[in-house]
Amino acid sequence: MTHDASDSFSRGYSGRDDDAPAMSLAARFAQEQREEAAREEAAAAPAEPARQEPAEDDDGFGSPVVERSAPAAAALREGDVVGPLKDFHWEPQPEGQKIIDELTAAFLERCPEAAALAKKMTEQTGTRFRDWIDTIQVTGSDELADRLSASGFTPKPQLLRSSLERGGSESKHRYALYSHDRAMFPAVLLSEDETARIAIKVDLIADLAAALSIPHDHRIFGEPGAQFRNICVYRGEGTELLAVERHGYRGYSTDVNVRSRSIAAAFHLEQFRRRQRFLGEDQAGFEHANRLIDAAIPEIGEDWACDLFFQAEREYWMRRNRAARVQFARQQSLGLGWANHDHHTYRSSRRAFRHLVSFLEKLGFTCRERFYAGDEAGWGAQVLEQPNTGITVFADVDLTPDELLANFAHDPLPPRAELGTVGLWCGLHGDSFLQAGMHHLECQFDWHALSEQLEREAGIRMMEPFTTFPYLRQAFTEGERWPVGEERVQKLVAEGLITAEQAGTFREQGALGSHLENLERNDGFKGFNQKGVDLIIAATDPRHPDHLQLEGA
Repeated sequence: MTHDASDSFSRGYSGRDDDAPAMSLAARFAQEQREEAAREEAAAAPAEPARQEPAEDDDGFGSPVVERSAPAAAALREGDVVGPLKDFHWEPQPEGQKIIDELTAAFLERCPEAAALAKKMTEQTGTRFRDWIDTIQVTGSDELADRLSASGFTPKPQLLRSSLERGGSESKHRYALYSHDRAMFPAVLLSEDETARIAIKVDLIADLAAALSIPHDHRIFGEPGAQFRNICVYRGEGTELLAVERHGYRGYSTDVNVRSRSIAAAFHLEQFRRRQRFLGEDQAGFEHANRLIDAAIPEIGEDWACDLFFQAEREYWMRRNRAARVQFARQQSLGLGWANHDHHTYRSSRRAFRHLVSFLEKLGFTCRERFYAGDEAGWGAQVLEQPNTGITVFADVDLTPDELLANFAHDPLPPRAELGTVGLWCGLHGDSFLQAGMHHLECQFDWHALSEQLEREAGIRMMEPFTTFPYLRQAFTEGERWPVGEERVQKLVAEGLITAEQAGTFREQGALGSHLENLERNDGFKGFNQKGVDLIIAATDPRHPDHLQLEGA
């Protein structure tokens, strides 16, 4: 049987026609399929009730703090309080970047339509093609394998080998998948196939297919709403450009998809979108959110639940931020969505912080590095990462230096007599997890292109950049100003946390709410600029003397 060239890569990468033999890569990732099946089976098992930790303070929440996952518990074992400050020291990886750039340039030179799309990404969305890449597949060689290893890439534990029928003959191929644990690079698949392939990541395959007018004979593999879908977008000289849609799944086989789970996922996404954030007491809001997650995880697993939860979180944030809506529309002009997200930033009150972290750990997050912005700023942060979804959270909270050396992400934080920048923001707007929504979403862009395009096309300006390293550039859009409720103002005045003069300003002018963050990463740098974060937090404090000028109010 002959196959249409337009979808041959799709089948080879992850799926098969109903009446055709399985193509190469679906079987070559058989090991990953077995691992995923085992994970699904574990997720489908009856969930054990969350362990109730004895209350160590009277924070009034009452919601259970779930037992941490084994990796999180190991990282915070007794006596290991300095480790988290030293274990996550990220460095630029220029040799790895060089390999990725070489492979990408060679691909684009041989696939003109992909090169044209890359140009549109920069000109229409202010993004770079390389930041959308999920996987690169190239013909393997000992030399390339050695270069990858020398630059920090490591192969998957298993070397996949398959014996498949193709055109009536049997052929054997060897494949190896490489990834880099210390950098933000796409995976590299070395194969014996002579066709070079690049897969770009998107939120929804259907949006991309519609935006790029991809013909119907380019089959989408994976049913609508499935956990993993892909399509062959363009084909060049010995090249194929693929787009992939992932929902908490790192493998490459559409065999992971089960229709009943897709239906369940659609239901739980609706529930997350309808999450009630204004329930009077914050405790009720956390309990409600936990009930939604506890219902979703047994049916679709923590990874898929995590992916869908943050889709709903981005939607809520967008409704409250014009820069977000403008940029999302620009990226949707090519059907890309927010698949270039870098990290989601939450601001939390001290009282709610451990409950926020506990909720995230229930979704599969583990704690990474900690930050402290300095005594004057008076805040710190815990970075958390969910490896199977590619989602990172930057969780901000008012903090003291001594608390940084303790287990502040999991221990109760007692009340303080004064508010730092983060605490005041929460006092004015509510916690990010509840009423306020995310403080900002940071995505990967062409830093200069985005800055120029947003100001020219929509009058949206950037604040002064707070990071301008060769390997990391960062800047906020000017902040979205939100009105402040009278009840919140009165409460802050009554507790002596703001002055009467400040209260009058907040009543009349509101206070800064949320931002979109413009970020450009180079050399695969995975970390953050702690000093730069300190400066931007100070600049966005509502009490800052130059606050109104900085924000263009």
